[in-house]
Amino acid sequence: MSRPAEPVTPASLTDPHGGRPPNEFTVVDSETLYEGPIFALRRDDVRMPGGRIAGREKVEHFGAVAIAALDEDDQLVMIYQYRPALGRRLWEMPAGLLDDPSEEPVEAAKRELVEEVGIEAAEWSTLVDIAGCPGFADESVRVFLATGLRSVERPEGGDDEEADLVIRRVPLDDLVAGAMSGALVNGPCVAGVFAAAAVRDGRFSPRPVDAPWTDKPSEYAARRAARR
Repeated sequence: MSRPAEPVTPASLTDPHGGRPPNEFTVVDSETLYEGPIFALRRDDVRMPGGRIAGREKVEHFGAVAIAALDEDDQLVMIYQYRPALGRRLWEMPAGLLDDPSEEPVEAAKRELVEEVGIEAAEWSTLVDIAGCPGFADESVRVFLATGLRSVERPEGGDDEEADLVIRRVPLDDLVAGAMSGALVNGPCVAGVFAAAAVRDGRFSPRPVDAPWTDKPSEYAARRAARR
């Protein structure tokens, strides 16, 4: 059996400018319009390549991690919970914010897996990094692959939003089908499902937990931490 391919960026995605230096977009001024417990809204004045100054709104976010927890039966540990922004419940992977700058992303993922679903994992790796709305937000989500699962006691507590949280192990192939049918719509979850299937099928190997994360947000978390 051939070994899974190492995740290497193909040549077709490199050097999009054909060796020429890209145009520059320079932020010349910024104003914070709103700052809340999870995100901030900032307006930047950006000097465009032609010289004019254009206003651009940007949502600053902590960033987050999600966990594709795959058991020995090729099932992912999933949660079904209410999401106020959409006004309905969604199937998602366990996930959480990176609101503590001192906490490594994989450690945040381990903590969230225990807190949300009462699971620990022996092996961890990186599946994919997702920039969900790069047109106006710097949020980036790293999806980890967790294997070698074992059940542990789930901490008591939680807020009203998790009062009717459903935890279920779902076959990976069913999740692929759910993404294609439109039943699975959470962006990092969909990407994580297809990446987990590619690893499961031997097409690719995952990356290390500390693989470079180019777009990991840091400014908002650092600014809030400095005021504590």
